Amino acid sequence: MAHGQTYAPDAAAIERLADAAIARLPEDFRKHLANIVLRIEEFADDEVLASLGIEDAFELTGLYSGRSMDKQDSWVSGELPPMIHLYRRPLLDEWADSGVALEDLITHVIVHEVGHHFGFSDDDMHAIEAQAE
Repeated sequence: MAHGQTYAPDAAAIERLADAAIARLPEDFRKHLANIVLRIEEFADDEVLASLGIEDAFELTGLYSGRSMDKQDSWVSGELPPMIHLYRRPLLDEWADSGVALEDLITHVIVHEVGHHFGFSDDDMHAIEAQAE
């Protein structure tokens, strides 16, 4: 983001922050992310929200879709590559509400979704975060 920016970051700015977050990950993790597609969308679609039991689209800031590394021993024809989805509007709302730097918030979401790529559950990641505090 530009110094003194007075407007909400667009999808390209969010993508640059996400790319920078990925670049800061340790090489041991980054080398396994080469085939992951990063998608920046305004909101999750209704089908995704329904499948997760989420009623308010502002509650979902990111999502990993695809098979985790521990289940990638074979590919099914026509299967989409693993993806990390970042949802711009919910990220911006959380940024405004929390006071956390947008770069830090995006990094947190990226790390969380990368954890799913490696096969960690939400409970696993919460335990790891708790140990790091």
